[in-house]
Amino acid sequence: MTAAKALGLSDAKIIFRHVLPNAMVASITFMPFILGGSITTLTSLDFLGFGLPVGSPSLGELLAQGKANMQAPWLGLSAFIVLSLMFSLLVFIGEGVRDAFDPRKVY
Repeated sequence: MTAAKALGLSDAKIIFRHVLPNAMVASITFMPFILGGSITTLTSLDFLGFGLPVGSPSLGELLAQGKANMQAPWLGLSAFIVLSLMFSLLVFIGEGVRDAFDPRKVY
């Protein structure tokens, strides 16, 4: 930024060309963790009965039904598989987007 300021660039041009691309990488990197935390919070609240109204389809409700019906293991396993795939895809998509928007990456 100091070199750009010395060259006489305006503040707007410095912000859009130098500051925002570097700040965007940090924001995009943090986004999958925010989404994962939100999904985990909603699922755990639904599992405990404090989330969506009773009877609403959700992963927490499916986990609670799997716990209540141990003779039907596909209920708990399907919820576990969906959650694990969702979190894995969130991580992989987040890494791909971060790599795509990284201004310091040389091709």
